[in-house]
Amino acid sequence: MPKQKTHSGLKKRIKVSATGKLSRGHAYSNHLAASKTTKQNRQLRGETSVHPSDKKRIKSLISNML
Repeated sequence: MPKQKTHSGLKKRIKVSATGKLSRGHAYSNHLAASKTTKQNRQLRGETSVHPSDKKRIKSLISNML
């Protein structure tokens, strides 16, 4: 049986830390920023962690990166 390939789209969106935690960017931050408040744009910067309920599914898709 062949090996499972890493999901190409997901490996560009997820970063794995040295301790194995998964981080991702915020949603709703890519365009139409002028209609959002300054506070909302500021809080959408940076990264956040992946929710625990999604970790198992994401780790199976990026198993080659771990």
